[in-house]
Amino acid sequence: MKRVLIVEDQLDIRELIRMTLEIEDLDIHEAENGTIGIEMAKQLRPDMLLLDIMMPGHVDGFEVCRQIKSTPELASTKVIFLSAKGQESDRQLGQSLGAEAYLTKPFSPRQLLEVVTKHLN
Repeated sequence: MKRVLIVEDQLDIRELIRMTLEIEDLDIHEAENGTIGIEMAKQLRPDMLLLDIMMPGHVDGFEVCRQIKSTPELASTKVIFLSAKGQESDRQLGQSLGAEAYLTKPFSPRQLLEVVTKHLN
């Protein structure tokens, strides 16, 4: 079973993502900020991170991605950004950090499911 870690500060969005992904056979975990997300990723070693960018605290989604991709045992973790930041410069930064995809909020559950299944298979 593939393991997915959702790192998102807004509870309602985390719930929407989890409910969308529950139709797949996935082991789903959640973190409410980047600092917790990094610690959970180190413990869980997920196959995929679904990562918000703008979160409270000093660790945003870009920094989470940097740290995950620079940790040898986590470097192969797939990263999908889910963000309200829709500028091309943000997409390019996400790609340069090694993300597999970048979805702009609001995204459709169908779109999320397609991207997740594409990159987990």
